[in-house]
Amino acid sequence: MITPSTERIDRIRKLPIFAREGVEHAWLINPLTRTIEVFRRTENAWILLSTHGADELVRAGPFEAIAIKLAELWGET
Repeated sequence: MITPSTERIDRIRKLPIFAREGVEHAWLINPLTRTIEVFRRTENAWILLSTHGADELVRAGPFEAIAIKLAELWGET
């Protein structure tokens, strides 16, 4: 999960490390804004596939078979 204090590190430092190590998918989860950004790595860059928030039901790569209720992540169950 990203927080305001680590968001810059997560985006600028960690994503390139993940790409270098062969990670193909990344999710940036922000509990303050209650959003999830879903990325997929291409040969040269990370592509933002989708952004989800609030109480959506999300199916996102590489776990499309699982439906995630975002409200549960935010403690709203």
